[in-house]
Parts: sequence; C-alpha cells; structure tokens
Amino acid sequence: MQYRFYALIARMRNIGRWGLMRNTFRENVQEHSHMVAVLAHALALIDRDILGGNSDPDRCAAAALFHDAPEILTGDLPTPVKYYNPAIREAYKQVEQVSAEKLLAMLPEKLRESYAPLIEERDENVRVIVKAADKLSAYIKCVEELNAGNREFTSAEKQTRRAMEAMKLPCLDWFMAHCLDAFSLDLDELE
Repeated sequence: MQYRFYALIARMRNIGRWGLMRNTFRENVQEHSHMVAVLAHALALIDRDILGGNSDPDRCAAAALFHDAPEILTGDLPTPVKYYNPAIREAYKQVEQVSAEKLLAMLPEKLRESYAPLIEERDENVRVIVKAADKLSAYIKCVEELNAGNREFTSAEKQTRRAMEAMKLPCLDWFMAHCLDAFSLDLDELE
C-alpha cells in the first residue's frame, strides 16, 4: 500500500498566502510553516531558558511545521473571510477538522497517534506557542512588505501587532522587545 500523506504535505508549497493583498513577494504555506516552526522553537526556548517556563521547543517546532497542514485540502481562506462572523469561523474549524482527519487517515495506522497531536494541535501549551508564532510570522511578513514600500500591509501590520500584544504571552513579549526590531534592518545593518 502507498501512503499519500507525505506527498500531500509536499504540496503545501502550492498554496499561496495573502491572496487578497498585493504582495511584493509571494509567500506559500510551506515557507510560512517553516518560519512559524523557527519562531515557535524560539518562543519555547525563551519561555524555558530565559523565563523559567516548561515549554518543549522541539514539540512546538514540530507542531508548527504541521499547523496549516489541513489547508492542503481546504486552501488558505483569507483572514477577513475566515473571521467575518462567528458562524463562518466555526464552519471553517469544522472543515479544517475534517481535513485533518482525512490527512491522518493517509498515514500508516501506527503513525497516526504520533501525528494527530501535531496536526490537530491537541496540547494547549503547544497550541498557544504555535498560535503566537503564527501571528509573529504574519507580522514579520507585514514588516517586510512595508520595508519594500508596499503600503498595502499598513492596516494588517497594526492589527497583527495589537493581536500579539493582546495575547499577553511573556515569551512573545520578550521576543518583541528584544528581537523584533531587527526585522526592519537591511543586510548591512544586520551585520
């Protein structure tokens, strides 16, 4: 029997993000998921090693890699549509759940239990870190677009920053205070 899970995961690169906005550079779900994994790992390390928390950086990074996997089957629904009203948001959650279950069914049965918590974000502590990393990745995209002169992302940058601040997550706050401004620097300034 051939299992199709990994072949579908490879197609994450075909799903574009920010579809309703003019972009100076395109971002796909695979690229986004990689950045979310890097940021989730960083946030969990900050929580554990700087703030004395008990986050698991490896588990957070793995969950972040798969956090948008259901979009392989659903596509990326633009945020203004996804959050337009509670009924649409709830219906989309149900569609994502069906998609996650379908993806898991494409794995050998003995692997499903290991992937389920990653794809379905079952661990609340991991889910919070991944959600923060997801917002942080979106914010960084906004900053990069604004730095490229694309004013299309002005409102998204402000809304995303407010959403991150409202999370009141100490590791995210620490990252914002100590790491975020560097994303506005050019290459020479980074060195």
